[in-house]
Amino acid sequence: MKNKLPSIDLLTLLLALSISTIGLIFVLSSSYIWAEYKFDDAFYFFKRQLLFAAIGVVGMIAISRIDYQIYKKYATPFFFTSLVLLILVLVPGIGLVRGGARSWIGIGAFSLQPSEFMKLGLIIFLAKYMSNYVEEAKTFKKGVVPLLFFILLVFGIIMLQPDFGSGMVIVATGFVMLFICGVPIRYFMYFILTGVAGIVALIISAPYRLERITAYLDPWSDPRGSGFQIIQSLYAIAPGGLFGIGLGNSVQKHFFLPEPQTDFIFAVVSEELGFIGSVGILILFILFFARCAYIILKTDDLFAKYIVVGIMSMLMIQVMINIGVVIGLLPVTGITLPLMSYGGSSLTITLLSIGIILNISRYMK
Repeated sequence: MKNKLPSIDLLTLLLALSISTIGLIFVLSSSYIWAEYKFDDAFYFFKRQLLFAAIGVVGMIAISRIDYQIYKKYATPFFFTSLVLLILVLVPGIGLVRGGARSWIGIGAFSLQPSEFMKLGLIIFLAKYMSNYVEEAKTFKKGVVPLLFFILLVFGIIMLQPDFGSGMVIVATGFVMLFICGVPIRYFMYFILTGVAGIVALIISAPYRLERITAYLDPWSDPRGSGFQIIQSLYAIAPGGLFGIGLGNSVQKHFFLPEPQTDFIFAVVSEELGFIGSVGILILFILFFARCAYIILKTDDLFAKYIVVGIMSMLMIQVMINIGVVIGLLPVTGITLPLMSYGGSSLTITLLSIGIILNISRYMK
């Protein structure tokens, strides 16, 4: 008779499913006008998102039953497979261009975004190295240099697409893992100085990035151009007030806010549910991250700790950046809101990543 698996952390599962369900509701609410206009099918985006949600949830439950230690064995092949997919995106005829970035690979009627797979692949790869070489990982020559090489290699390939938002999420996640690993603080001062110089160079080298910074500082300087998205997002948030104007009643989704089901879905949430509803969703995210932190504290295995740290920090960074952009605190970056924004690759990989966390939660002390 097989030994019964320990139970997963049900609260983490319920929080993930709750946020995903709210996301599905708002993908439908925010997209049906645009979907009806563009595809003559009001449920076009919703049906696709529902399909990926179903795939993701089934995958999440399945992965929650697979011992996480297996990922240590396949960490390197998974990382380099993701790397190959990233490179294939750059090949004309294979990579698809959307919104000025070549970030997708077309597969029939669907498309795959390799950068989403790379986020998880890099996290597992770094976690394996950090847990296998505990003391070496804290040193400059045997730890910082090789780990930073792989982080910046991925960042460099993603910037060739170019996808600045995903690149920044990957670098920030890698740095959080380096910090938790025990890399001395003094090295991070060099990282920060070098990073600031690099970001400035990237902004100067691409006019559209400079326009986004200008729009962030003063969106009204170009209200019909670079400042348009931020202005329309703020126009959506303002009338929401305390309780919102009602589910499905958003005005800004009527061709004012560009593709509101993706990066700016939280603006529609704010308009329809108001301050109370928006804060309620933020509380769900906070509870989810708090539960991840609890799992980290209750897990003895270093490999497991680093995986959960990586996934949690990746999702937390995306939430902070996305909402920061929507409310005008950050420049437009193209980062989606995890579990809520429309996007098959993002939703599926996020749910699969949570499946790994759920499996690790089985072995909490």
